[in-house]
Amino acid sequence: QVQLVESGGGLVQAGGSLRLSCAASGRTIVGYAVAWFRQAPGVEREFVAAVSMSGSSTYYKDSVKGRFTISRDNAKNTVYLQMNSLKPEDTAVYYCAAESLLLIDPQRQQAAFGSWGQGTEVTVSS
Repeated sequence: QVQLVESGGGLVQAGGSLRLSCAASGRTIVGYAVAWFRQAPGVEREFVAAVSMSGSSTYYKDSVKGRFTISRDNAKNTVYLQMNSLKPEDTAVYYCAAESLLLIDPQRQQAAFGSWGQGTEVTVSS
């Protein structure tokens, strides 16, 4: 399995931006689909965004489309989540996950991801 470490979380005002990073180690992320999930207090963990193994396809939760962008830099073994126009409802712990799998419906494939990071906390104040 690949080891993942998230960073970039913090406190930001509504309308602000953050860029989360998911740094992989242990093996290259080439050949891995990578996704971001988030979990707010008292809420089940939910899908946010995903990028396919090739990087040619991206997927987003409806509520973040147009605001969040997922990208991967295989040379740096890192995946990013650029979050713009943040809203208080984006407040959560954000996790990245990786797996060598074909993304079909990443919202329903959460259980298939075998490698997870420890999470980075994002707080958006109103």
